[in-house]
Amino acid sequence: MTVMLNRLEMLRIFCTAAESRSFKEAANRLGISPQAVTRAVKELERLQGELLFHRNTRHIQVTLVGEKFALIAKERLRAVDELFQTSAPNSGNELQGRVRIAAPVGFGHKCLMPVLLELSTIHPQLDIDLTLSDERVDVVDEKIDIGIRIGFMRDSRFIARQLTKINMYVVASPDLINRVGRPASIEELNHLPVTGLVDRNTGKLWPWVFSMDRQWTPSITRFRSADTEAELMAIQNGLGFAQIPDFLVQDLLRQEKLVRVLEEVEPVPWDLYIYRPQRGPVPQRIRLVFDHLVSRLSVR
Repeated sequence: MTVMLNRLEMLRIFCTAAESRSFKEAANRLGISPQAVTRAVKELERLQGELLFHRNTRHIQVTLVGEKFALIAKERLRAVDELFQTSAPNSGNELQGRVRIAAPVGFGHKCLMPVLLELSTIHPQLDIDLTLSDERVDVVDEKIDIGIRIGFMRDSRFIARQLTKINMYVVASPDLINRVGRPASIEELNHLPVTGLVDRNTGKLWPWVFSMDRQWTPSITRFRSADTEAELMAIQNGLGFAQIPDFLVQDLLRQEKLVRVLEEVEPVPWDLYIYRPQRGPVPQRIRLVFDHLVSRLSVR
């Protein structure tokens, strides 16, 4: 009996470690000491005769053998747990716990946060862990459960759903247009004040995209930032023309606080995707959040 319980606990520790960045993080999640995690993993490696983790002084990385073993272990543990849940099948315990989500900054603030706040009200036991970044996040390495991405998405590691289309508009304040006029072509932007969004990965400006796969990158700007909200404030205050996603400016366009220009050369809309890694059984809480986001964001 003791051996059986010890091995079940060993598997639980291993599965938690496989989803963590370090044995210390796994220990914190389980409420045990890091030494206990290390001992359990070493014993499991001895029993399996295989290395299950690559280790260094700061991080761990599950090996290919470890990944395959983790999938099997999680499924077996889930089956064992289900045997003892028959007395309370509707307890809703699977709707408790953390769900890690990654999304672009501007979309996260403007569109995603209202949906997550709504969801948290309906399911108060959920623990939403939100990462907002315009850098490309590796959801596997970062242990992200659900990601949202603007742009091309084709990767066999993920289950992905297209949510909607994102248009890119060139906009400016009415005051700026009254002062300098409207550009009649892409080339005329070279002689007008513009703002720029900085790519955090390279430190360079993101190029503006137009129809027929044309691109234009400002050589001189009146304002530049890696933060979309800061750039939007600059645009509203008349610092320059800018190209910006539709979800950030739709309300301002309706209120006539901003004006669209160069509409005839706007690019083909970009796809907005929601995705999650394909890694074994999906907890009910993650499936619930994923499906809710698909439902709400598809009708943005």
